[in-house]
Amino acid sequence: MKEQEYINYTRIAEAINYLQQNFKNQPTLNEVAEKVHLSPFHFQRLFTDWAGVSPKKFLQYLNVQYAKQILSNSQATLFDAAYETGLSGTGRLHDLFVKIEGMTPGEYKSQGENLTINYSYEKSAFGEILIASTNKGICYMGFVEEKNSAFSELQQRFPRATFMHTSDPIQQNALQIYSYDWSKIHQIKLHLKGTDFQLKVWEALLKIPMGKLATYGNIANKIQSPKASRAVGTAIGSNPVAFLIPCHRVIQSSGVFGGYMWGSARKAAIIGWEASKVSTGDNQ
Repeated sequence: MKEQEYINYTRIAEAINYLQQNFKNQPTLNEVAEKVHLSPFHFQRLFTDWAGVSPKKFLQYLNVQYAKQILSNSQATLFDAAYETGLSGTGRLHDLFVKIEGMTPGEYKSQGENLTINYSYEKSAFGEILIASTNKGICYMGFVEEKNSAFSELQQRFPRATFMHTSDPIQQNALQIYSYDWSKIHQIKLHLKGTDFQLKVWEALLKIPMGKLATYGNIANKIQSPKASRAVGTAIGSNPVAFLIPCHRVIQSSGVFGGYMWGSARKAAIIGWEASKVSTGDNQ
């Protein structure tokens, strides 16, 4: 490591340590920049380059993570979490949670409590799937290698929900996407929770036509965040609904298909299957 790089590293390490030790005081950009002897402009740019997020965003992550610890206590209120985190009120806590966690503080605390989720194991062209739905729409769909581990994955997403092993019309309507006659599919409803960024990425995925492919850079440009290819990849990897939200249609800029949550071989098979349907006109 060159001397200047080492100096920059030590400054960022010092800044991160300062933020971790003082986040309850909600330090400003100017305060942290002064601590590491940089102008606010240069500190903002240097921190973002090294940490991958802005100082403000990093502080928000610290706030939310600490608030989550507070809310894990069944006796703690939202006011307690806001006060202990150093935020001005529950409104700011609410806004941060929605932005970073994709749910309200109350929803995080409830962990799906009072939510009934129907789930069933179904056959598809690419193997068995676990599909789950609420009364609002599909909340999860994933390919199954082993039933117990697949159900555990679903439970981890909604720890306190009530699960009913049953199929329903919402699931059956969604499963029609695997049939050849797509023209008879009613509008598929989704019930998803995600950050603003994740939802933008997933929405962009839905706009990739069947039989077509996109790169991570393409998606980053679509959501007007051209420098966020890595973050796009992370959001794609968090997609809770296989096939319906077509994360399999995103490949590396080199042309390599790349990884897939449910297996690279399955990704290649899906891409090939979709291409064949388009070429023969079976997707109509």
